[in-house]
Amino acid sequence: MIHRTCDRSSAGSAARRIPGFRHAVVTLPLLLLPGAVGAQEPPLSGLDAFVDRVLDTWQAPGLALAVVKGDSVLLAKGYGVRDIRGDSRIDEETLFAVASTSKAFTVAALGMLVDEGLISWDDPVTEHLPAFQLSDPYVTREITVRDLLSHRSGLPRGDRLWYGSPFDRDEVIRRVRYLEPAWSFRSAYGYQNIMFVTAGELIEAVTGISWDEFLRRRIFDPLGMTRTTTTTRGIEALENVATPHVVEDGEVTPVGWRNFDNLGGAGAVNSNVLEMAQWIRLQLGGGVYCGRRLLSDSVVKEMHTPQTVIRMGKTTEHLFPETHFQAYGLGWTLQDYRGRKLVRHGGSLDGMRTHVGMIPEEDLGVVIITNLNNSWIPEVVLYHLLDAFLGPRDKDWNQAMYAVYLESQKENEERRAKEEASRVRGTSPSLELDGYVGAYADSLYGEARVRRESDVLVLEVGPYFVGELEHWHFDVFRARWRDEQLGQAWVEFRLNRQGKVAEMEVEGWRAFQKTDRGG
Repeated sequence: MIHRTCDRSSAGSAARRIPGFRHAVVTLPLLLLPGAVGAQEPPLSGLDAFVDRVLDTWQAPGLALAVVKGDSVLLAKGYGVRDIRGDSRIDEETLFAVASTSKAFTVAALGMLVDEGLISWDDPVTEHLPAFQLSDPYVTREITVRDLLSHRSGLPRGDRLWYGSPFDRDEVIRRVRYLEPAWSFRSAYGYQNIMFVTAGELIEAVTGISWDEFLRRRIFDPLGMTRTTTTTRGIEALENVATPHVVEDGEVTPVGWRNFDNLGGAGAVNSNVLEMAQWIRLQLGGGVYCGRRLLSDSVVKEMHTPQTVIRMGKTTEHLFPETHFQAYGLGWTLQDYRGRKLVRHGGSLDGMRTHVGMIPEEDLGVVIITNLNNSWIPEVVLYHLLDAFLGPRDKDWNQAMYAVYLESQKENEERRAKEEASRVRGTSPSLELDGYVGAYADSLYGEARVRRESDVLVLEVGPYFVGELEHWHFDVFRARWRDEQLGQAWVEFRLNRQGKVAEMEVEGWRAFQKTDRGG
């Protein structure tokens, strides 16, 4: 068992990293499971074999996990390798991107401002960010801090505004005024990263301290999270950093870290399971860590309280037939699980996938991070561990989730086959290739350019999305991005009455208007 005391005088490098921490290898206590008549197998018995089987099933390089029970870190451990090209092992301090699990940190930071009376959850956003604007003036006036944090803005995701874009956080927020709503304000749940980017920048507007620095001073440092960062700049040069991996053409492939600093309060945190375990301790402790109150109990309770109903889809109903509700709190997803409230959140960025889950009434928390994002590994291990502590059940989460994953892959293949079957053979573009060359622009997504390289058109959208255009049929092309992990996108050119290109619609963005006729 790994147990972190709060003795700040403890010596050693690990103790300096997190107050009072010292490595210890001892036998786990024999824990009685709920409803047990006699002694049962310890909850973590057989975990190593299970994780090895999970990694083998999903062909993953590795993972790290931590288990918190009460105020103790029962286990913090790494499995597998940081990079499939080498043999450097993952351990409890290996850095990963924790992606959207960053959202709860942003909410906690705002909660500190609520505790200090500097903001309230129901303040209009424009009270603190006067320049903030959405496409609907009514929503601009009415949207509150709580709305930013509970995915009920009515906006579609619009993730291409930050993903692989040249825009910093301020520009992402400025341009969101051009993102048209997909449904009515506050009428339904709709996952929305840009609202959390806005929430992060609200912190600086109120305090004069950046989101990054505020988290460092008020959360990371008090929790001893000294390896945790909010930037990818220089991260690959640090020691003990996991390499992201993706699946390309059926092969697990290492990729570089992409710069996602503009994601800010929505997902820019990088951490390790040992330090994330301290964050879980703070949550389970109702805002208290090592005897020091960082958050009021009322703020933690509000974070864990349903704000927006999430309708359950077929996959959720299939995997969790006993679950009756899902909702979004403030930075956390909530559901009932085996008669308890489960507080959890996942996150995924290029080559990394994370899940944090807690059952507060059992004083139980788990974090799992893997360096392969084409998988459901964190979810598999999370529910396996929850069941280990709640009591044995006849369910193999690895087998169940992998079967659903394979079915989703099959559906993708069938969709691609239908696309191929719908292709009209023997057609040609309406224009010579030079007719499509030129600059294009969109108020939301900025500039795009089509140029000609020999007998091939090349599309550029932002710094990362560069690819050759393969003619499909009529004036529809397929862009194959040179960065293979980005996949492909459909591109359709539309002509005006003069037979010239007027606009270009790119899948994942929207229609770019042609702004010149040259290359």
